[in-house]
Amino acid sequence: MAQVHLTMFLASILAISLIAAASGAIQDSVKISWGEDRAEISENGELLTLKLDQGSGSGFQSNDEYLFAEVSISLKLVAGNSAGTVTAFYLSSIGDEHDEIDFEFLGNASGSPYTVHTNVFDKGVGNREQQFYLWFDPTMDFHTYTILWNKKNIIFSVDGTVIRVYKNNAAKGAGYPSDQPMRVYSSLWNAEDWATQGGKVKTDWSKAPFRAFYRNYIANACVWSAGGTACSSVPTSWMDYEITSQEVSKMKELQKTYMVYNYCEDKNRFGQTMPVECGLALN
Repeated sequence: MAQVHLTMFLASILAISLIAAASGAIQDSVKISWGEDRAEISENGELLTLKLDQGSGSGFQSNDEYLFAEVSISLKLVAGNSAGTVTAFYLSSIGDEHDEIDFEFLGNASGSPYTVHTNVFDKGVGNREQQFYLWFDPTMDFHTYTILWNKKNIIFSVDGTVIRVYKNNAAKGAGYPSDQPMRVYSSLWNAEDWATQGGKVKTDWSKAPFRAFYRNYIANACVWSAGGTACSSVPTSWMDYEITSQEVSKMKELQKTYMVYNYCEDKNRFGQTMPVECGLALN
């Protein structure tokens, strides 16, 4: 009997160790990965700043890899004329057939709104873009951007408001990232060839360096350990979360006002053979 209790205790410790609940000082959960001194951590580890100048951009990544997660960050975007710049916050695996879940914030000429670009990749294949304008100025203060990724769906939220859901319809032939561990990455970089009005508006380097600011990285996540399994058997609120029919209705109303591109409506791009998931319900 004692051996049984010991085994159960060790199993519970292993399960707990596979769950990350990272929060607080951002320096405890991420590391600067490129850009040399263009990226810096200040305010006792609570503020991370990425910079972009004509020489290079900068970026950071999470210390851990996750297999399913709810990750969020508070972000204040590049102010003023940010045309040509892209600030990205995303999950990604590695390799040619990588999985990826994207928030990308496409810069603007002064007075024009940011475009929030979202995408989902499965085995190296993306082309699932939806784009939105925001209902506030994202350069004036910090706002929270969240990606929830579980076995059932991927949910994109802004300040707790759902803007997009991508369902797991793999059984019906649609791609869905479900078996490759991913890290969180963020970067600030120059994409003047496409980011603003399809590349028509270029980066004004006289405004450099451009800066994006980050606080409050939170990861409720299953940490991937080499050779082991993630915590798919551990009950957590986000692991089985799906939005309700009422939330779907609210999201669709928001999309009517703020969505500016939906790949599922782009017949010029796909012709009559639209992606499988475009004909499937959200709930």
